[in-house]
Amino acid sequence: MTHIVWDWNGTLFNDLDAVVDATNEIFDSYGLARVDLDSFRAIYTRPIWACYERMLGRSLEDGEWERLDAAFHDSYHRMMERCRLAADARHAIDALADAGHSQSLLSMWHHDRLTVAVHEYGIGEAFRRVDGLRPEEAGGSKAEFMVRHLSRLGVDPAEVVAIGDSVDDAVAARHAGARAVLYTGGMQGRAELDRFGVPVVDRLTDISAYI
Repeated sequence: MTHIVWDWNGTLFNDLDAVVDATNEIFDSYGLARVDLDSFRAIYTRPIWACYERMLGRSLEDGEWERLDAAFHDSYHRMMERCRLAADARHAIDALADAGHSQSLLSMWHHDRLTVAVHEYGIGEAFRRVDGLRPEEAGGSKAEFMVRHLSRLGVDPAEVVAIGDSVDDAVAARHAGARAVLYTGGMQGRAELDRFGVPVVDRLTDISAYI
């Protein structure tokens, strides 16, 4: 394998507390009981609107997803200021670079904020390409975004390993013809990740063993 595609939120960027706290904040007005990390992981799924429907126990109404998504990002962008890179993120990136692998970043977070963040944390130069969600794009499954990301890079999907913290990352990799390694430091626990049948690691530095 010659190229690595990293996920950002919950993988390189350890933002779990901010995600849970922002989610609790946007649902306060609904009168829902607040969730902790473990209970949020138990209901978390992608696309995120399906997770919100699980929390509410009903389908979202017209326009409700857009309101919740906007409110979430307002809260999250305030709370993320206390978050940092995963403890071994830099080490893992450097080890893969030293082994001769090219790397890129694909996230469903806002593109303009993503590109600023990777440079603020001093890892922007590690990536051949950084892609986030543009203003005109709707979120959802990462699958087609992965296809487009690899096409823009001009890499053979068969030579790619995608690294992420959710089953959606593995689904996107498989859809694009790439492989995946999943990381337990994000929103989905090991039991759920293991069910997809790809390698699962507890530390980012363990990824090299599967490349």
